[in-house]
Amino acid sequence: MITRLDPSQYRRTPWKNGGGITVDIAGHEDTWRLSRTPITSGGPFSDYTGYDRLQVLVAGSGLVLQTPDGEIDVRTPFQPVRFAGETPIVSRLEAGPVEVVNLLGRRAAVRLGLEVAGPGHRLLLGAGIHLIYAADGPASITTGDNLHPLDADHGLRIEAAPSTMLACTSGHVIVASIV
Repeated sequence: MITRLDPSQYRRTPWKNGGGITVDIAGHEDTWRLSRTPITSGGPFSDYTGYDRLQVLVAGSGLVLQTPDGEIDVRTPFQPVRFAGETPIVSRLEAGPVEVVNLLGRRAAVRLGLEVAGPGHRLLLGAGIHLIYAADGPASITTGDNLHPLDADHGLRIEAAPSTMLACTSGHVIVASIV
């Protein structure tokens, strides 16, 4: 089953720490959420104890997440990182404001994956929910023989049975998987 994700249906949610606003692209109650977030100044991240977090920089450059154990490097766009929601983090911006796409999931309930696909990239989607998001401009993907063009900031929700092949034919898409 494939459902279109349209920006007119996205929700705006204040950060838990009061430092900004997140645009919720898709989610399910308190179990998982895919969102896009502008970060305009450095500061502490919200505590999401019991959740796994995956993040990818989609606009700007130079984001560093400082933890008690060292840095999580998010300086380069389209390179996903993973960290535990309870990890104390303070962000640092080295080159001005950025935007990130976040995937959060309650660790006891779901397993998460986050990948970036460009032209020619193929992914075999297993059983689960897969969110395809055109973060930085128009893109298109195919599933089987079906072409799915996406405008910037639009997406698809694919509820897949095993062995669904996805191919990116133009642009870049973020593929968030929830199992």
